[in-house]
Amino acid sequence: MEVWLSPAGLGLLGLLVGSFLNVVIHRLPRMMEREWWGDVAHQLSDSESHERVFGSKPQACVVQAAEALCAAQEKLPALGIARPASRCPACGHRIRWYENIPVISWLVLRGRCSACGTAISWRYPFIETLTGVLFAAVAWRIGPQPVALAWCGAVAVWVALSAIDWDTTVLPDSMTLPLMWAGLLLSAHGLLPGMNALQSIAGAAAGYLALWSVYWLFKLTTGKEGMGYGDFKLLAGIGAWLGWQALLPVLLMASLIGAAVGLGMKATGQLREGRYVPFGPFLAGGGIAVLLIGLPRVLDFIGWA
Repeated sequence: MEVWLSPAGLGLLGLLVGSFLNVVIHRLPRMMEREWWGDVAHQLSDSESHERVFGSKPQACVVQAAEALCAAQEKLPALGIARPASRCPACGHRIRWYENIPVISWLVLRGRCSACGTAISWRYPFIETLTGVLFAAVAWRIGPQPVALAWCGAVAVWVALSAIDWDTTVLPDSMTLPLMWAGLLLSAHGLLPGMNALQSIAGAAAGYLALWSVYWLFKLTTGKEGMGYGDFKLLAGIGAWLGWQALLPVLLMASLIGAAVGLGMKATGQLREGRYVPFGPFLAGGGIAVLLIGLPRVLDFIGWA
């Protein structure tokens, strides 16, 4: 057991999990968008709702749009996390098992599809390597204990949420809410070292309310939305795992790093006018940093011990 829970053992597991996270990062937003378009089609076809809102039956163009959307959705191939098998988006080549070995396959293929030669994004091996390194770091920080697997699970969710938010500015409820509840349940059963249920509950509540308050203060002051509700839920999840004491250090780290990245992107022209840098990746990064450094050390460093 100590071998599997060692930095080497969990690092290897992290490489495999990172390969799975690449699938989640790519497919989950598309699955959500399909669901949203289905909701749009359903709403457009609801003549009773249209009459209650607009005071009249829907016009022919609205009915036609609903029918067209339903027809288009029916033609879409099935899409899930496990099915269909991974394929090259350019030529449709089915990726064989030996072409899907974390990091190694990308290096052997020189970052290109074996069938058509289309470039494979560097982010695939990056996510795999990052997850492997973080899992190994968790093993080093926590030690060869079964609870290290739980922390690796939380880290994996933070990595996936960061990439999804960076790509789409969306933090899925299907990941943020289970993250929060898992932290609350583990602390309630005394499975998170140094954390009790009260600290976890306070962390989740304070995490959500802190960003909720900032959101409304900014909106009432400027008339604009500075962040999404997913950020509230993500910080609630971080608070559930790390406790309320970790929230200010996490927010400080996230704000400083986020501001630096945003200014750098603005200076290099990567951040267009009217766009913004998602906050989720920096919240997740702050949570991971506090976990690996240790909350007592972080509080001592900033003078709050």
